[in-house]
Amino acid sequence: MKKIEELEKNLNEKKIDSIYFFYGEELYLLEQSIKKIRKIFGECIKGINYILIDETNIGNIISDIETPAFGYEKKLIIAKNSGILKKEGKKKSQEMTKLKERLSEYLKENIGNIKQSVIIIFIEEDTDARQELYKTIDKLGTICKFEYQNPLQLQKRIKLLCTENKVKINDNTLKYFIECVGTNMQEVINEVTKLIQYVGENGEIKNEDIDKLSIKKLESIIFDLTDNLGKKEIAQALNVLQNLIYAKEPIQKILITLYNHFKKIYLTKIAQKYNKDIALSLDLKPNQIFLVNKYKIQAKYFKTFELKEILQNLRDLDYNYKNGLIDLQVGLESILCRYCS
Repeated sequence: MKKIEELEKNLNEKKIDSIYFFYGEELYLLEQSIKKIRKIFGECIKGINYILIDETNIGNIISDIETPAFGYEKKLIIAKNSGILKKEGKKKSQEMTKLKERLSEYLKENIGNIKQSVIIIFIEEDTDARQELYKTIDKLGTICKFEYQNPLQLQKRIKLLCTENKVKINDNTLKYFIECVGTNMQEVINEVTKLIQYVGENGEIKNEDIDKLSIKKLESIIFDLTDNLGKKEIAQALNVLQNLIYAKEPIQKILITLYNHFKKIYLTKIAQKYNKDIALSLDLKPNQIFLVNKYKIQAKYFKTFELKEILQNLRDLDYNYKNGLIDLQVGLESILCRYCS
């Protein structure tokens, strides 16, 4: 199995394999890799030298591999979400199992011809590495799992993009940027491209540029609100809440996000008390580990009983709102004011 960076290096050098299997959650980088392969491959004529396969026609894959790309040297076959390499449930399809076995044997026996005439890309959301077909592709071709990028990997990519566009950004600003916009690769690229265009060639991206132009994730804004609340700065906390409402963020979503946020601060407090792993206690993904320090900082603002009280107040607000006893915005503002007083 190749790492994403290794695969990208090969594709940038226009080195392509005959068989690929891509899977994982980071769809932006996955799609970018497919685009690079298509660009290297050249002209694609659907049905002739370019074949798309899904779960409806996966049974024809061996026939599609064997059919010549009339008038073209090679054929590109993309089998996306076909189920051929998908992690199987308890109820296995005998037909699919037989097809997997047949395809595995076919690839082994015909790899020489395949290298000369075909490029095959298999794409699934998830897989089981114990499958024989997986092992065959791993031996004969390239497998790459596209995992979400962690903050350090994202910083490296952002830094490279800025350098390519002759724009400066320091490490602290990079961290702040990721905290604000999150770790979704597509959103990161969109937001940093916007900033690069704003500051222009030889410019430098600053925190204030991020505040002015970037679309902050709701979770990031809730961190800001909680900071204000922890410091007893009620005017600023209410201002953050009102700005969210003015930006047409659904008030129910704000309530849910705020509740989950305070729950994580409470769990952080408990994990610290009993020397437990905070990331594990909060069920954070690898690309979210950087949030541990932020939760630890915010946990210092509140006593355990205060957090329990806030959580109960938010649950009561939800109950009263559903029973038509209170307006959500009024209720949220009341809880914030009550804590600060």
